[in-house]
Amino acid sequence: MNSARTCLTALLLGATLFIAGCEAPPPATDQRGYRGQSMGNVANPRTLEAREAANQPPEVQPPGDPTGPRVSTIYQNVKVLGDLSETEFLRVMASMTEWVAPQEASCGYCHNLENMADESKYQYRVARQMLIMTRSLNTTWSSHVGQTGVTCYTCHRGQPQPQYTFKQDSGPMGAGGTTASRQGQNVAGRLVGLTSLPTDPFTELLAYTGQIRAVSTTVLPAGNTRTIQDTERTYGLMIHMSEGLGVNCTFCHNSNNFGSWSSSPPQRATAYHGIRMVRDININHIAPLLPIQPPERLGPEGDNAKVFCTTCHQQQPKPMNGAPMLEHYPELGAVRPAP
Repeated sequence: MNSARTCLTALLLGATLFIAGCEAPPPATDQRGYRGQSMGNVANPRTLEAREAANQPPEVQPPGDPTGPRVSTIYQNVKVLGDLSETEFLRVMASMTEWVAPQEASCGYCHNLENMADESKYQYRVARQMLIMTRSLNTTWSSHVGQTGVTCYTCHRGQPQPQYTFKQDSGPMGAGGTTASRQGQNVAGRLVGLTSLPTDPFTELLAYTGQIRAVSTTVLPAGNTRTIQDTERTYGLMIHMSEGLGVNCTFCHNSNNFGSWSSSPPQRATAYHGIRMVRDININHIAPLLPIQPPERLGPEGDNAKVFCTTCHQQQPKPMNGAPMLEHYPELGAVRPAP
C-alpha cells in the first residue's frame, strides 16, 4: 500500500513538473487560411498584450522646416544627411540621441563635444554607416519594409546596442578523442527555440549567402547535394523566424505543402525579401565595421554583432505593431534634391 502511494505521488509530482513547463491557457487560434488546412495561428492573449505593450513606438518629434540652406553648407563633415535643412538635421540628431545614446552620455556618446566634426570615436563612424544603411533600407528594400520604413529605434529601442543580435557560435566543445563532434548542435539552443538543432544557423545563412532550401524539387533526390546539416540549419533558422515574429509556421507556409510557393500566403514573399535584406545589412553594412570595433564588442570568434529577424521584430509580425516610422521621419528616406 505504501509503495503504491509512493508511486502515485511520484507520478503526480512528475506530471506537475511537466505541466509547469507549458504555457497556461487559454490559447486563441486565428484562422489565416482556408478551413481544413491547419492554417491557424495559435497565441496566448496575455502574451499578445504583453508583446504589444513592449513594442510601442517612441514619441515623435515635431517636424523640421525643410526650407533654407542645406546643412552640408553650414556644418563640417556631414557626409550622409547633408541634403537636409538645419532644423531637419537637428531633429534627426536629437531623435538619435533618444533612440540610441545612453542618457548620461547624450550627444557625447558619438561626438567629441569640443569638435563635433571629429571622427575619433568609433561610435561616430558606426553611426554614419548606420544612417547610410537606414536610408538604403527605406528606399531599396521596400519589398520588405514597405512604406512603413525603419529608423534607428526599430532595432535599438533606446539602447546603444540592439538587444537581439547574434555572433558566430560554434557551440560547446565536445569531448576529445574518438567522440564525434557536436557540429554545433545537440544542446538546448537559446536562439533556435531551445531545440537540439544547430545553435548558430545564422552565420552561414544570414551573414553569408548559404542555400536555405533543403527539400528536393524532383521526385527522386538526383542532383540534390544538400546534407542533413544543411536541413537542420534551415529548420533552426525557420524556428528562429517563427519565434522572432511571434507566429506559427503557417504565417508564411501552407501546411499542405511547405515547399509550395503557389499555395503559400503572401507573407512568404515578404519573408523571402527580408532574408535577403538581412544578408545585405550584415555583409555590406555591418561586416565592414569590424576593424574599428573595440575588443569588448566582439564575440568569442572575433566577429561583431549582426542582425537577424528578432533584432527588428521582437516577437511581433510587424516591428512596433506597424508604426509608420518613415512617415514620421521622412528625413531617413530618399536623398532630397537640392532646392
